Formats: sequence, C-alpha cells, structure tokens
Amino acid sequence: MRIKAISIFPQYFEALTLSLIGKAIENKIISFEAIDLRAFTHDPHRTVDDTPYGGGAGMVMKPEPWGEAIDFSLSKMEGIVDLIILTPAGRRYDQKYATTLAQSENLLFACGRYEGIDARVEEFYRDAEGVRVDRKSTRLNSSHANISYAVFCLKK
Repeated sequence: MRIKAISIFPQYFEALTLSLIGKAIENKIISFEAIDLRAFTHDPHRTVDDTPYGGGAGMVMKPEPWGEAIDFSLSKMEGIVDLIILTPAGRRYDQKYATTLAQSENLLFACGRYEGIDARVEEFYRDAEGVRVDRKSTRLNSSHANISYAVFCLKK
C-alpha cells in the first residue's frame, strides 16, 4: 500500500514514524510520503489560499497548486488511486469507509485548510482516468493520520 499526503504542514506527519505505521514503513509493508503543497506555488510568498471563486465568505485553497501537487503525486503511483479530499463539507468518515480504503493499493490525501479546497479540483479529478475521488468531513492534518492508522490496522 502506498500512502501520500499533500499538506501545507508536511512536517506534521513525521509523528507517524513513531507508531505501528513507522514499523510498517521500515519493513516495507507500506510506503508513506508527505508532500509540501507550497512547493507547487510560483509566487514569492508561496500563497495557497484565495477568496472563493464566484464570491462568498472565508478563504479557500487555490486550485493551481493543488492540481500540480496531485498530478505530481499521481505520476509516482501505479494503478487505481483513491484521492481523499479532506474538507469541512465532505461526508462523514466511519469504520465502513476505513474498511473500504484498506482494500486500496494507493491512497492520496489532499489535506485542505480554511473553508476547503476549491471545488474545481474535485470536479477535474472526478473525470481523471484511474482516480476515484471522495470527500471526507474534517479540517485537520491529524484526521489524515487517524485515517491512515485505521486503514493500516484494517489492511489484510
């Protein structure tokens, strides 16, 4: 199983190496990579947020860095990839979904912040070949760590 997480706080995931997931990585049962979203920005301030397209309150994450980061990640993964967009507006994460994800060979987490990731990102990747997209309701990188841990424990 290959797990990748795109985040503006990739250092957050270093704690995973201290758990059972760390042992699984060490024994090459799974692979894990945290990807810095800001590496895919092109301005001096490494900006990842903007006002919502079409107006509205709050800030959303810009689609351009997300598109580049997701494309980069997909190019390093073979087979079907489950792209899980973590957003305040997603469906609830539960045990049944964790069991489904445990069957996947490739998990790519898009760890959103603020009011979420621009909806155009999800729309674009829904039509991409070899990618299954789902949105889960959460705001924090810690949710990715919890989901990864649950999926790993359920892996057969």
